[in-house]
Amino acid sequence: VQLQASGGGLVQAGDSLRLSCVISGGTFSAYSVGWFRQAPGKERELVGFIGRRTYTVDAVKGRFTISSDNAKNTVYLQMNSLKSEDTAVYYCARSPYYAGAYDEVRKYDYWGQGTLVTVSS
Repeated sequence: VQLQASGGGLVQAGDSLRLSCVISGGTFSAYSVGWFRQAPGKERELVGFIGRRTYTVDAVKGRFTISSDNAKNTVYLQMNSLKSEDTAVYYCARSPYYAGAYDEVRKYDYWGQGTLVTVSS
C-alpha cells in the first residue's frame, strides 16, 4: 500500500488550496484516512480524517473540508481561507480503524511522504 500526497505550494493568506492523497495497492473503503500536518519546530498534529464519518479539528473547522472519491482511491483536503499558521508539511495516512483513529499516530499503518504548504501573510 502506498499513499501519495500532492497539491502543496506557496499561496497567500486568504487563498485556497486542495491537497490530494492517492492510495494505491489497496483501498480505503473499509479504512479511515487522516490528514496530519507538521509545522517547523512543532510536533505532527491531526488536521482531520474521513472514514465512517468526517472529522476536522477546531483549528481548521469551517475552513478545511475532507472528502473522498472512492472510484479514484483519492482523499482530498480542501483548504480555504488559509492563514500563515497553516504553513506546514501535510501528510495523509491510512488507518484500519474505520471509525477514525483521531490523533493516535500508532493506529495509522501507512503514511504518505508529505506535501509542503506555505502561506505567506
